[in-house]
Amino acid sequence: MLRCRLIAAILFGLWVAVLPARAAGDEGVVTIASKSGVHSFTVELARTEAERAKGLMFRKELAPGHGMLFDFQKDQEVAFWMDNTYVSLDMIFIRGDGTIWRIEENTTPLSTRNVPSRGPVRGVLEVVAGTSRKLGIAPGDKVGHPIFGR
Repeated sequence: MLRCRLIAAILFGLWVAVLPARAAGDEGVVTIASKSGVHSFTVELARTEAERAKGLMFRKELAPGHGMLFDFQKDQEVAFWMDNTYVSLDMIFIRGDGTIWRIEENTTPLSTRNVPSRGPVRGVLEVVAGTSRKLGIAPGDKVGHPIFGR
């Protein structure tokens, strides 16, 4: 009986070890209303300091239409970098009212160069590089998600 429990515990530990790693606590949908239409993204939410620090690091790919939304809980100046991030990204900086403040397109993978918000923002949406240009997303567009416009 003890041997069965030990084997079960080892198998459970191995199963947990091979589960896909997730940087954020849960998922959601973000919409962006631009001149070209409304665009939806399935996002992982990074709300805690640990989740925001890890972000999309160590990912080898990011599917189109997916991304990560960083929630800073209040408007503040922030800066990002691409250290240990293998996928080029567009970083969309969003004010608390859901207005896109600015976009940093086509970030350089593995770079330690700071990418600043250049003003107070509530959140940052990271999507596959080129997405903003391809979909016509621009500063001033409106972002829909429960964290904005409270």
